[in-house]
Amino acid sequence: MAEYNYDESGNMASYFIITFLALLLVPFTISLIPSRSRNANKPSPCDCGPCIEQRKRARGSKIQLPGKKMSFVIVGWIAFAYLCWKVAGAKSDNQIYNPFEILGISSGLGEKEIKSHYKKLSKQFHPDKVRVTANETIEMIQDRFVKLTKAYKALTDPVIRENWEKYNNPDGRQEVSTGIALPAWIVAGHNNIYVLGVYAILIGGLLPVLVGRWWFGNRRKTKDGVNVNSAAAFFKNLKEDSTEADVVRVLASAYPFEVVPSGKESTDALEVEVREAVGPTVWAGIAGEDARQRRAMILLYAHLLRLNVNKALAKVQSSPLSFFRTPVLLNALLTISQSRNWLAPTLAIMRLNAFFTQALPPATVPKHQLAQLPSVKPSEVSANDNNYAAYADTLEGQSDGRVADVRKALNHWGRVEIVDVSFRVIGERIIVPSSIVYLVVKLRVAPPGAEPAKPAEADGENVKRLGRLAEERELAFLNSRKDAEDLQPGQTFSGGAHAPFWPGGALPAPTRKPSWWIVLGDNKSNRVIIPPLKVSDVPWRRTGETSDFRAYKIQFQAPQNTGFFTWRVHVVSDSYVGEEVVQDISMKIDDVSALTADERGEEDEISDPEEDTIAGQMAAMRGGNVKKISPQDEESDEESSTDDDKSSDSDSDSDSD
Repeated sequence: MAEYNYDESGNMASYFIITFLALLLVPFTISLIPSRSRNANKPSPCDCGPCIEQRKRARGSKIQLPGKKMSFVIVGWIAFAYLCWKVAGAKSDNQIYNPFEILGISSGLGEKEIKSHYKKLSKQFHPDKVRVTANETIEMIQDRFVKLTKAYKALTDPVIRENWEKYNNPDGRQEVSTGIALPAWIVAGHNNIYVLGVYAILIGGLLPVLVGRWWFGNRRKTKDGVNVNSAAAFFKNLKEDSTEADVVRVLASAYPFEVVPSGKESTDALEVEVREAVGPTVWAGIAGEDARQRRAMILLYAHLLRLNVNKALAKVQSSPLSFFRTPVLLNALLTISQSRNWLAPTLAIMRLNAFFTQALPPATVPKHQLAQLPSVKPSEVSANDNNYAAYADTLEGQSDGRVADVRKALNHWGRVEIVDVSFRVIGERIIVPSSIVYLVVKLRVAPPGAEPAKPAEADGENVKRLGRLAEERELAFLNSRKDAEDLQPGQTFSGGAHAPFWPGGALPAPTRKPSWWIVLGDNKSNRVIIPPLKVSDVPWRRTGETSDFRAYKIQFQAPQNTGFFTWRVHVVSDSYVGEEVVQDISMKIDDVSALTADERGEEDEISDPEEDTIAGQMAAMRGGNVKKISPQDEESDEESSTDDDKSSDSDSDSDSD
């Protein structure tokens, strides 16, 4: 019969917990170690004065506590170390009985040597010859001598040795003792009420709460991470012709359900400033909304207009603008616009990201773009002037102290250039209806003030060679599964964007990485042709040659009807206002008949049905081609039929015989 006992010391439970912690902590710790590849792709932040101050303010406004993952790793390793220390100092009772070890001899000794060694030990450790000391009681002395005697008999007595070899015990078969990895105090009778109470709290209280929060939290949130009421407000208020100012109003409709608190701080003084700054047309849209939405719009426009607010309102204002909440809402709004294939509101939402990043009033035609430079106010620059390099030279000529920060910001600045844009079908010369088409866009970033790239002069042979290499490069990219081409050797991209007003620029990500949307749209019908692609790590222009770019592709299905389609490619920045490039592109859909026989995969010679067959007669009735039977074929058929008749006659004669 097996005997069950609980772990009095708790060592077995400790071993189990140590193993479980090691399986979790090792991969978690490895994932926290920064790798060279991640550091290589991590953009360097803008080091101008306003950006540095913004990062300091954002870090100071919130205590930087370790993340959940880091906290788990720290606490886990502390518990792991404590359990290891506890187990290392514990005594183990589950030792294998070894008489050679007890006697202190090797297993290769014979019986004569064992008897001689035992006599020496008997003279040394016999209870009558060992004195009792403070560190060794008479019970300890007697117990040691009994162990020595048992070990000696286990090696010399045949019966006892057989018991030891069979059952690993000189006393023979023992009851099986199975340990349970639970401390005894857990199952102690006087602790039952406490143990059951803990189980009731965990299973009957905490578990339903966690499941309920997960269930109802998912029901309240969309897949984009916004409240369902916010998504409903977006769907209701977004229109097909919504402009940037309209999108701000639609965006504010979600803040009452998201993050705007119902504080009692008055916004009357701020409301006056916003009304004077935005003008009567925009203010009419703000004043017509309910109190909560109106309050949110005032706070949003206070950010876009760079208005100074008191500490109380600044705390309230940070709520709708803090730590990536605005990008989450803009992304949900963009998803709704794309689901309806509306081009105008889609572009407006994309542009609004840059307006919030640089804190400039939204407009379809952006103004005061130079106000994006460090410490430059909109009132100091002229409208629609976007020559950043010339403005930096002007500041330097005036010995303006801001020129150093302006130069630092321009080191991260760049205007995207479209090197080429085309439609490609792998292995096909033309585009036919419903074929799989790739929109290939080749981009690079030119620094401010750079001259337009000029094509390099080359002779005929060199032009052919470069064209062949470009074709091979593009074909290899089309056959790959990546949306973005790998960076070529020597290509580099800009660091973090200059974003001194971006509220999410400090935590959890210290650097805002500039990105661009590639949008293929039809401006005549205000439709998005294919879902946009967001790209980043666009390389700087180095040589200006036709091979100096990075290619991006979007796969889609061509229209089902033939014709000539004129569309437009927009490349919209999410970090800089006014940095948008547009290029027209056309697609010609040809009929399948324009393909050659080889391109259609057909055989060179297709045999027509013979005119004397049923298929030939049906084809002739439809006006199709049939194969005429030549006189030679008719004669051969007659000869073959005559031979058949003769053979059949001879067969019948032989049968009659």
